[in-house]
Amino acid sequence: MTTQAPIIHASHLSKIYTTESLETIALDDVSFDIFKGEFVAIMGPSGSGKSTLMHIIGALDVPTHGTYEIDGQSVSHLSDDKLAQIRNTKIGFIFQAFNLLPRTSSIKNVMLPLRYAGLPIAEREERAKKYLEMVGLGHRLYHMSNQLSGGQQQRVAIARGLAMDPALLLADEPTGNIASAQAEGIMAIFQEIHQHGHTIVMITHEPDIAAHAGRIITIKDGKIIEDKINHHPTLAKKDTVGQ
Repeated sequence: MTTQAPIIHASHLSKIYTTESLETIALDDVSFDIFKGEFVAIMGPSGSGKSTLMHIIGALDVPTHGTYEIDGQSVSHLSDDKLAQIRNTKIGFIFQAFNLLPRTSSIKNVMLPLRYAGLPIAEREERAKKYLEMVGLGHRLYHMSNQLSGGQQQRVAIARGLAMDPALLLADEPTGNIASAQAEGIMAIFQEIHQHGHTIVMITHEPDIAAHAGRIITIKDGKIIEDKINHHPTLAKKDTVGQ
């Protein structure tokens, strides 16, 4: 077993939502570690607690009980400002709905987080081109988002997620809004990114999408019911790159 410190350390995480008359346990004593270079799928049906867990992993929320660390930094009890700093520097987000600026070019969408980080324009352009080429969109640098297919828009979102060289790439249902043929191309990209050494956590409710990952954590009723190594990940078809 590796002796390196984990990128993600979750220990006895619980999340309880309380209203005047009802207490709902969304997460119930969840513990796991994720190490640098892993490609992990967190899978479960609607209502299983995976979205709540994703929000905690992404520093979008904090647990009611337990501790959570990302890249050696505890985020369990940070202020909103400190959580925002963690999100901006440690995590690259990829959303089901892409969240691109529609009348903005691919390269400018990818450059946006780099602009907020204060990088010089030459470095912003260099990084954006590098990652758009990595996802197969070197020929679509100056196309507007609304001129791209769903699969191409998700590729731009992946490039944007990688732009800050984050410790963790967090993908929330990344194939949920695209056709199945395009989903194959997206999963091929994730597998290529993984081969480059990036750490990926992907939230999904689809077993065939989770099967592309090297490790699958299954959650149900707020608890982890299975955490297994996938020794033979499904190899996505690379001929769909660019769709």
